[in-house]
Amino acid sequence: MNNHLLTINGLTKTYPNGVEALRSIDLQLSNGMFGLLGPNGAGKSTLMRTLATLQLPDQGSIHFNGMDVLHDPAAIRKVLGYLPQSFGVYPKISAERLLDHLALLKGLVDKHQRREQVAALLEQTNLYAQRKRAVHTFSGGMRQRFGIAQALLGKPQLVIVDEPTAGLDPQERYRFLNLLSEIGENIIVLLSTHLVEDVRQLCPQMAIMNQGSIVAQGNPEELCAALAGRIWQKTIDKNHLAAYQQQYKVISTRLLSGKKIVQVLADSPPGEGFLPLQPDLESVYFTALNH
Repeated sequence: MNNHLLTINGLTKTYPNGVEALRSIDLQLSNGMFGLLGPNGAGKSTLMRTLATLQLPDQGSIHFNGMDVLHDPAAIRKVLGYLPQSFGVYPKISAERLLDHLALLKGLVDKHQRREQVAALLEQTNLYAQRKRAVHTFSGGMRQRFGIAQALLGKPQLVIVDEPTAGLDPQERYRFLNLLSEIGENIIVLLSTHLVEDVRQLCPQMAIMNQGSIVAQGNPEELCAALAGRIWQKTIDKNHLAAYQQQYKVISTRLLSGKKIVQVLADSPPGEGFLPLQPDLESVYFTALNH
């Protein structure tokens, strides 16, 4: 098995409207699933598009297995599979024909090899029975699985998926995540999402991104363990929330039966009525965003 390595150093990108989408991003990824977690607008899609060589950063470098990605984008494209956030409009041709056409564009010129790979990918993504159907008639989950099939053409060593489970029903989401997990054993799969659950289920390594910066990174279990004894919870009257936010480091709130449940970060018991809480990945996420 080949060990792949993606190294990102000092990536910076400011758009003409002044938005700093990337602020000196440093990351190192090797084989397996890597979760990039962050709210919408955190800069995740900008980072994905930059890694996929669809846009240039203002500064910084990207290396994959020794290749300088920014200076030789053609080399990385040969080993890259990319599923963008919206895959666009599909022509009214069958899944099989469309995948064959995309394989040809990706440089798979041998007709027999191409046919074999198209059939294998349709099988792997559980779409073989629907191969004669036009992709524009597929459900959201089927389209996402077709998106993964096209991303896997040419046996890529790096696969980038941007918000792949948004809008999928629970069953389709589960099926899709299982598929990603299978793929991610021998190559690098970078999963960008705003759903904590996607990362919790799949990723041995992760980073949290907010306002263009990496605000936390590491192994999910270790990140949770680092917060042990520091997360506290209390149910309060919702009218008292502002006072609590002034007095404590409130990391998250939710409404339950007209009451507010607040979670607070504190090194020792913050006050009467607060109960200690076992930190989970959501605690890590909200702590990182509110730091």
